[in-house]
Amino acid sequence: SFIPVWLKQKKKLLTWCNSHLRKAGTQIENIEEDFRDGLKLMLLLEVISGERLAKPERGKMRVHKISNVNKALDFIASKGVKLVSIGAEEIVDGNAKMTLGMIWTIILRFAIQDISVEETSAKEGLLLWCQRKTAPYKNVNIQNFHISWKDGLGFCALIHRHRPELIDYGKLRKDDPMTNLNTAFDVAEKYLDIPKMLDAEDIVGTARPDEKAIMTYVSSFYHAFSGAQKAETAANRICKVLAVNQENEQLMEDYEKLASDLLEWIRRTIPWLENRMPENTMQAMQQKLEDFRDYRRLHKPPKVQEKCQLEINFNTLQTKLRLSNRPAFMPSEGKMVSDINNAWGNLEGAEKGYEEWLLNEIRRLERLDHLAEKFRQKAAIHEAWTEGKEDMLQKRDYETASLSEIKALLKKHEAFESDLAAHQDRVEQIAAIAQELNELDYYDSPSVNARCQRICDQWDALGGLTQKRSEALQRTEKLLETIDQLYLEFAKRAAPFNNWMEGAMEDLQDTFIVHTIEEIQKERKKERKKACEGNKSKNVRQLVPQRDQALIEEHARQQNNERLRRQFANQANVIGPWIQTKMEEIGRISIEMHGTLEDQLTHLRQYEKSIVNYKPKIDQLEGDHQLIQEALIFDNKHTNYTMEHIRVGWEQLLTTIARTINEIENQILTRDAKGISQEQLNEFRASFNHFDRKRTGIMDPEDFKTCLISMGYNLGENEFSRIMSIVDPNRMGLVTFQAFIDFMSRETADTDTADQVMASFKVLAGDKNYILADELRRELPPDQAEYCIARMAPYTGPDGVPGALDYMSFSTALYGESDL
Repeated sequence: SFIPVWLKQKKKLLTWCNSHLRKAGTQIENIEEDFRDGLKLMLLLEVISGERLAKPERGKMRVHKISNVNKALDFIASKGVKLVSIGAEEIVDGNAKMTLGMIWTIILRFAIQDISVEETSAKEGLLLWCQRKTAPYKNVNIQNFHISWKDGLGFCALIHRHRPELIDYGKLRKDDPMTNLNTAFDVAEKYLDIPKMLDAEDIVGTARPDEKAIMTYVSSFYHAFSGAQKAETAANRICKVLAVNQENEQLMEDYEKLASDLLEWIRRTIPWLENRMPENTMQAMQQKLEDFRDYRRLHKPPKVQEKCQLEINFNTLQTKLRLSNRPAFMPSEGKMVSDINNAWGNLEGAEKGYEEWLLNEIRRLERLDHLAEKFRQKAAIHEAWTEGKEDMLQKRDYETASLSEIKALLKKHEAFESDLAAHQDRVEQIAAIAQELNELDYYDSPSVNARCQRICDQWDALGGLTQKRSEALQRTEKLLETIDQLYLEFAKRAAPFNNWMEGAMEDLQDTFIVHTIEEIQKERKKERKKACEGNKSKNVRQLVPQRDQALIEEHARQQNNERLRRQFANQANVIGPWIQTKMEEIGRISIEMHGTLEDQLTHLRQYEKSIVNYKPKIDQLEGDHQLIQEALIFDNKHTNYTMEHIRVGWEQLLTTIARTINEIENQILTRDAKGISQEQLNEFRASFNHFDRKRTGIMDPEDFKTCLISMGYNLGENEFSRIMSIVDPNRMGLVTFQAFIDFMSRETADTDTADQVMASFKVLAGDKNYILADELRRELPPDQAEYCIARMAPYTGPDGVPGALDYMSFSTALYGESDL
């Protein structure tokens, strides 16, 4: 389909052929005629391929010509080109269509096919090259090899990008394609030795310019700028190296920030967990327990994840550094993984006793509340009983009483003394409760002590008053009895007073009647007392059912507590072993060698999914645990698992699966970077497992030393220390499988070196020993150019100029110990 176009453009093809034949000191006038004997055709192929062809036949006969053309066609075929229906006879006979087809085949193979940008095909490679070179030019958009070039700006942009001094690009206009095309073609011919193979009028006047013609012409630019191509390759290598460095620096920054944040959170949290200042009320302590529960369920889990992520980032970074031939990352002072592990250990130490302390405090406050209530009840009963007793004891009613009244008062007082003695027990109980409240640090002890003191002081006063009244009554009784005695003496001795005595006897008779009334009053008093006792028993009758009700409620509460215990235990006894089993299975997957690393990764990701899906069961258990704590249940004989066991196990499980997945990912990184086969990997794993005697997936230094000796290493202390510094740069005192693979395959990685980067900078610098900021900005993407400019030291060599930068020390620093 392309032949009619090419027939019209024989002149362009002729120009292309001559641009190459000129290098051999010859040219042709007519394509169909001048290639017929095969001699110029063979010469053209030698020039563009840089190879020697078989010796040509010098005879003039048709057979000699066919032989030469066949040699040319055989050479083309030897380069993997299929020559469909092109035969030597047609070329010798001057068949224009076949000859032009053959020339196009040569162009396609030798001018275009060798173009490869990032492993694409020739056509795509050339298109990609054009797009990259013209990317900075806003009004150029190369999408194909026909209409994208019609306005001529694409050609001008290609020239300006490589030789800006040849074209004043700013003056070109999109709406003036003829000027643009002719400018490009003239400049290319004059300064770049690229023949005019295209015609501006043809391109502007055709709806869709010929694709193959433009492709051939553009390929001439690609070859003309192959020197610049070297610079691009150098720039690409530098970009790749810098990208690795920038990514590693970002990972280092992320690690440092994450480590700082985590350590700061731990620093803030530990004092809170170490604060053992109790609150005064149950409500306040319950709030503390609630806060701790929030900490364990909401605030700590993300930090567990951050800590795990930190270790993963650290391991991935160290793997990438090893694979890119960089020194190991040493975090800043106090931010090593071991520092974080120590801080975390302190956090868990502080946390360990906290919940236990909270529960003991709540238990103490519950006991205190109970005691305080008991104290208040007993004190109130006692105070009600003592009310009015002091006034009663201070009455002087005995001063006007008769002997019989005194005797009655004495009996009444004796009854009171018995009552008082009976109350001694209650006062002692009140004092004992107050004492216990003091010993248990009850917050309201001062008011309890004051009340207790009042009760004791009053009790002592009552005792004193009772004693005084008793003595006064006894004195009065004695006095009245003495007076009575004197009356009798007087009666015997004073007969004249007999009459009066009879009157007195009558009076005494009256007194007897009065005495009987007193006895009646006594009975009434007794009745009243009985009535009181009857009332008391009525109160007792009322209290008994209340007491029964309280006992029934307590029984129901204890039954509910037992149900909660069993509910928690049933789940915990399933979840605990499940976590343990999963931990063991993950350990096995990472140590055993079933299938490829990708198979292990898939297997582990499925595990991770099943573990994450298990989370609702943990949440449900947390809910049951909360109910248990709110019910103030402190023991559970149905399970050995506490909520803390389960929480810690769950956190370890999540951390272990994430860490194991990361280890496998890093092994894949290492395997791919170093081209390690599955067989080699299996051998490494078998050796590692053999010497990992504890079956932990980690070798300690002694095991590693034994392993090295078994492989024939002649190890002195210094040599072993040197090797340990390679496999354990952060001095953790262990050798991971990842580090083991790195060490075993350390010579095989295909990595860039400082020398290669230096050589690339030398290309960009035009062979100078220094480079200028403008050169870096011209050759590298903006962020990478600025990265270099900010970090390169000034060049101090004798051949330096102002603003010269030292790319050599910079290249060395990329691979050595430095702040980069």
